[in-house]
Amino acid sequence: MIDGDTVEIAGQRIRFNGIDAPESRQHCDDAKGFEYPCGRRAAQALDKFLAASRPLRCSFVDRDQYGRLVGNCDRADGQSVQKWLVEQGLALDWPRYSSGAFAAEQGVAKATHRGVWQGRFDQPWDWRDANADKVKTVSEQTTGFGLLGGCKIKGNISADGERIYHTPGQKFYADTKIAEAKGERWFCSEADARAAGWRKARR
Repeated sequence: MIDGDTVEIAGQRIRFNGIDAPESRQHCDDAKGFEYPCGRRAAQALDKFLAASRPLRCSFVDRDQYGRLVGNCDRADGQSVQKWLVEQGLALDWPRYSSGAFAAEQGVAKATHRGVWQGRFDQPWDWRDANADKVKTVSEQTTGFGLLGGCKIKGNISADGERIYHTPGQKFYADTKIAEAKGERWFCSEADARAAGWRKARR
């Protein structure tokens, strides 16, 4: 899980098409006017939603400026991820890229005061423009949410190219640094690490 509208599968980042979720560092106001971390809430809710029906299936339409695939994605049960996010008020229909494809779902979220629609918020694209100094790079978002979301397993690539993962408490865990530019990454569970082809460090 990268953030509320981006995931990573087998080392490939996928951006959901036509929607925009609050940024990882973005805050919104709830119905009582209290500030809350709407960006992190969206990512956490998405994580639970996807875990309930795996695997994720996507049809890709483009690549964005960061090299991420852009796609329309469904859970294994056929439910559209983008429609769900927008209908729950966890992301917005992004007319610039969607041509209003999720306007109906957004209307439901707005009418029922779900998610960001419960209070005041900035549209994610406006928030990014106004907070350029706070917006993390895609790489930083991966690392940051990995730690915040409990994804603490370190996938390291050894000098001879072997993919090894380290769990908290192992001998070299603290000394292991993750260099995503080399293809190293964080995992949320040992099962995810093994499924991606990594083996556990022996100590």
